[in-house]
Amino acid sequence: MTDEKIENVVSGEEPFLGALDIALLVILIAGGTWYFTRNRTKPEEQGRTYSIQPTTVSTAAVTENSFIKKLKASGRSLVVFYGSQTGTAEEFAGRLAKEGIRYRLKGMVADPEECDMEELLQLKDIANSLAVFCLATYGEGDPTDNAMEFYEWITNGDADLTGLNYAVFGLGNKTYEHYNKVAIYVDKRLEELGATRVFELGLGDDDANIEDDFITWKDRFWPAVCDNFGIEGSGEEVLIRQFRLLEHNDVQLDRIYTGEVARLHSLQNQRPPFDAKNPFLAPILINRELHKGGNRSCMHIELDIEGSKMRYDAGDHVAMYPINDKDLVEKLGLLCNADLDLVFSLINTDTDSSKKHPFPCPTTYRTALTHYLEIAAIPRTHILKELAEYCSDENDKQFLRSMASITPEGKEKYQSWVQDACRNIVHILEDISSCKPSIDHVCELLPRLQPRYYSISSSSKLYPTKVHITAVLVQYKTPTGRLNKGVATTYLKAKNPEEGEVKVPVFIRKSQFRLPTKPEIPIVMVGPGTGVAPFRGFIQERQHLRDEGKQVGESILYFGCRKKSEDFIYEEELGEYVEKGTLTLKTAFSRDQEKKIYVTHLLEQDADLLWRVLGENNGHFYICGDAKNMAVDVRNILVKILKTKGNMSEPDAVQYLKKMEAQKRYSADVWS
Repeated sequence: MTDEKIENVVSGEEPFLGALDIALLVILIAGGTWYFTRNRTKPEEQGRTYSIQPTTVSTAAVTENSFIKKLKASGRSLVVFYGSQTGTAEEFAGRLAKEGIRYRLKGMVADPEECDMEELLQLKDIANSLAVFCLATYGEGDPTDNAMEFYEWITNGDADLTGLNYAVFGLGNKTYEHYNKVAIYVDKRLEELGATRVFELGLGDDDANIEDDFITWKDRFWPAVCDNFGIEGSGEEVLIRQFRLLEHNDVQLDRIYTGEVARLHSLQNQRPPFDAKNPFLAPILINRELHKGGNRSCMHIELDIEGSKMRYDAGDHVAMYPINDKDLVEKLGLLCNADLDLVFSLINTDTDSSKKHPFPCPTTYRTALTHYLEIAAIPRTHILKELAEYCSDENDKQFLRSMASITPEGKEKYQSWVQDACRNIVHILEDISSCKPSIDHVCELLPRLQPRYYSISSSSKLYPTKVHITAVLVQYKTPTGRLNKGVATTYLKAKNPEEGEVKVPVFIRKSQFRLPTKPEIPIVMVGPGTGVAPFRGFIQERQHLRDEGKQVGESILYFGCRKKSEDFIYEEELGEYVEKGTLTLKTAFSRDQEKKIYVTHLLEQDADLLWRVLGENNGHFYICGDAKNMAVDVRNILVKILKTKGNMSEPDAVQYLKKMEAQKRYSADVWS
């Protein structure tokens, strides 16, 4: 009723509607309200419990980045931050937060990129509060992308963190020079800012057994935490599901994820900018074999990035999202007695978590196992512990439990039966027949399928709309007689553009692996096997500059492979650069003579040349390839040359190399 009609009623004038009319109108309004409320209440209640929204970040989630508010609202005192590039640090953080319940420390996992990290100053206001940092070191001693802002904040700021209780676990690889640099620095810096270290820094080595390192550390970490806060553990570990299952019977087809990384329909409706959460579907133009013989395969692949607005420089990486082998997916479905085409969602039981699902949901089990989960990886011990509960045979149960234990016998058994035998989840379920886990729990336990990174083997000066990849097909027989296949290279091998248009989801990752800004500076490149990939781009670029009439410094490439007649990749191309005077090529074919010759032998023989280029002419040195042996050997040879030819002591030679690194004159793009 309007204000005017109300005035008429109150003043005693004859109303526009009679009493009966008003009564009928009230009944109609009440009835209509009840009808609409009734029809909308059920779905809304179901929505609160079961409705799954696409995994895009809403405006509310962006503005609500206060982890302190979340801790206080949910009665928690433990927050575990992660700096993760491949998902391992995030997985470890989740396990720590989950275990906190056993020690009366209800915890939550937090991505520092999504939090206001200055709130660390307020954490002391919460009783028995503790911040744990699981931080991976990435690249040349850098923090991961999601931990970069936090790293810069504690580096450049001088916040008073007095009263903050903390602990740090680092994830690194000893084959790299800057082993766990980020975790070591954060642990030291937090103490400098006044925070209290509750337990010693943990260092995980991915070259050995990072799972073992983590378990050993956390099993000493929890008693120290209990002592610090005067609390007691609740005894036996209780296995708790982090996600609950919701199976969908009537979800609309256009709301189901079919392999998208984040945004629903992003692979069908492509729009820039393209990045890790929004990859570009790049057509493969060429996929040709580089090896001329032997039983191995090396692919040269050319991707079309025209129209993507993606840019790259020689030395950058292209990341590709692969999919798992279809046969392996089918086998896993059978072993779990699963209907792979069933649509489901896994929903985080922690409603305060920013991570509502472990991967995009809703989706089918087939899609999850094909696009989202690492089913070919070697399972970590916590997965074995959970699988043990699904064994109907007591011996099988005890066997899995023992391998998940921290006893020397258990560790040895895990090393030999799982790691050395290269058993993935499918192999384990095949060999332990009484273990029949639910498919949804398997999907919860397995880590996310990660993009694979390749050094770009082309120059954008020559190929602005193309990206070249050089990749060896990974296949090997395991001690159990199985044939294990590399996820990404097997996927790429099957992508034949001659059979029709084929596309792969990719994005560009920038690198610090760069040519000198002045082209006249001489360079030395060491790249055996596919380690030659970025140097192909370097040489292309230098040839392009020469063709433009620019002065270009000496370019020396050390390349090695097994046999010249079989795996000398890009032989003709490199030969042309030599003929044009752009390249000096030094080759080592390890199996073409009785005594094996490697690039390291050539470097030792060329001590005078290397000293002239690096010591006298301030040249740049690059290495790409195996981090574990080759890269370490090359570095040691350089130290030796600096000592003998540069008349330096060992400490001075080591310092000279470090100075070269700081000046970007020594760069490594290596993997283990």
